[in-house]
Amino acid sequence: MKSTGIVRKVDDLGRVVLPKELRRTLGIEEKDPVEIFIDGDQIILQKYQPNIEKDEVVASLKKMAVSAKNPNVLETIDRAIKLIR
Repeated sequence: MKSTGIVRKVDDLGRVVLPKELRRTLGIEEKDPVEIFIDGDQIILQKYQPNIEKDEVVASLKKMAVSAKNPNVLETIDRAIKLIR
């Protein structure tokens, strides 16, 4: 994990401000939904991608896997599907 060196305080309503530079770098616009994950004692924020988009990507990868004859390609597609899910 890469440290940004940015530290922010949580306000009395539990909010944390994401700096403009960070939002710009990650392509997060005003009113974009952000998904929250917990990994041990870490909180991870990620720009939300609805499952519909993920399902479309998985379906496309599965179609590619059907036509792929190279075992390395099949393995890579399988790993990609697992990462998306």
